[in-house]
Amino acid sequence: MRPIPMTSIDTSILYFFNVTLSAPLLDFLMPVITFAGTQIFWVILCSLIYLFGDHEAKEAAFMAIVALMIGFLLSELLKVMIARPRPYEVMEWIRYSGAAGGYSMPSGHTVAAFGGFLSLSFKLGRTALFIAAASLVGISRLYLGVHYPSDVAAGALIGILCSFIALRINERVKCFGLCRFEMLK
Repeated sequence: MRPIPMTSIDTSILYFFNVTLSAPLLDFLMPVITFAGTQIFWVILCSLIYLFGDHEAKEAAFMAIVALMIGFLLSELLKVMIARPRPYEVMEWIRYSGAAGGYSMPSGHTVAAFGGFLSLSFKLGRTALFIAAASLVGISRLYLGVHYPSDVAAGALIGILCSFIALRINERVKCFGLCRFEMLK
């Protein structure tokens, strides 16, 4: 497959988030926000939910882990198949944080954020808050210059898809009595 080319919309949006919005406070905050799209963040968060959460919270953590595993496999496969270089490898004007490697499409951090946060929202509510948190992770990837807007959009769609797959798997697991979350305490 050939790499996906930059479009003028991708360039304009990326320039806005990466250059126009640049500020010392955001230079500090965006790497912190982007951490919510990492594997270690989700391992810690879901472990804490399992340790201290009620039945619904444990179910939410189970769904998040399932969504994250599916999302990771799918995004890594797509990255290799699409092989799109990162913005800082193509454009000289990118303000680059130096914190990414590999291919760009889709954004794995955004897949994880949308897959994880939306899965949590299915059982814990507060959907708008969780979607806002996931969206901030996507925006942080643009601000840091490591993804194109289309990478982030693809990551969000994949994460959403994975969360609904995880919801369906959770329903099946409960249906067959394979997992009793109340006994995990």
